Amino acid sequence: MPRMLTLPLLLVPALFLVSSLTRVAGQQSPSSAEAIHRPLDQILDLYVRDGLVYYRALQAERTRLDRYVSSLDIPADTYAGWTREQQMAFWVNAYNVFTLQTVVNHYPVRGKSPQYPAGSIRQIPGAFDKLKHRAAGRSVTLDQIEKDVLPDFKEPRLYLALGRGAVGSGRLRSEAFSGDRIDKQLAAVAADFLTQDQMMKIDRDAGTISVTPTLSWRETDFVAAYDKGPAGPYAERSPIERAIIAFVAPRLLPLEKEFVQKNEFRVLFLPFDWRLNDLTGGRVD
Repeated sequence: MPRMLTLPLLLVPALFLVSSLTRVAGQQSPSSAEAIHRPLDQILDLYVRDGLVYYRALQAERTRLDRYVSSLDIPADTYAGWTREQQMAFWVNAYNVFTLQTVVNHYPVRGKSPQYPAGSIRQIPGAFDKLKHRAAGRSVTLDQIEKDVLPDFKEPRLYLALGRGAVGSGRLRSEAFSGDRIDKQLAAVAADFLTQDQMMKIDRDAGTISVTPTLSWRETDFVAAYDKGPAGPYAERSPIERAIIAFVAPRLLPLEKEFVQKNEFRVLFLPFDWRLNDLTGGRVD
């Protein structure tokens, strides 16, 4: 009789241990979504300055870069258990590091296509639409991340956070995006929009507002998020123009607000600057 009681009593601590480990594993899942990006945070802090990249130095010490890229191929089920914010941070980081790796794999870039600068990422065959990368159990190109994955989040500021390996993109940050801070980080991206000439220029004398073509490339997303329809003083303007006005209005300076409120300006899209955002070798024309 004592022996019959002993076995269940011995199993109780073991079962309790298994249950505890299961709960802990479940609790670690969200935090792992943040921890996975710590190596990228260190990489960007070391090799990115004011949106430009020390590509030569990064190429010479690329072990951490390649290791982080490999870590992004997590199981799809793990990714599915993350919050929306963690998933957004994951894909922006993935896009940015895949871009860095693409450039590093071909650095120094020297192409002959007359359409783009000699050192442009566009000189790398298939950089955006052909080269495949592994992330969250999927095989994706840079274009697929931008056009198929990011639209599901209905957050157009994400497109301005993409470092496209070009001077004309939004400024590549010297830190990784994280789910617990991404709203503040995207707010900073939106604020930067008005301070970077390649993203937006207001010329009161010429009566123009010139903006990055990124907004026209992702017109559907910006219109859905910011255009409130043909009403008010800008009713006669196009949906994308109304969306642009709504997006920038909260951050305009007083003289800029006065200029916009007169509603006599033209909206122009800037040519995209595809020069490589290279700090080491300079911006190759």
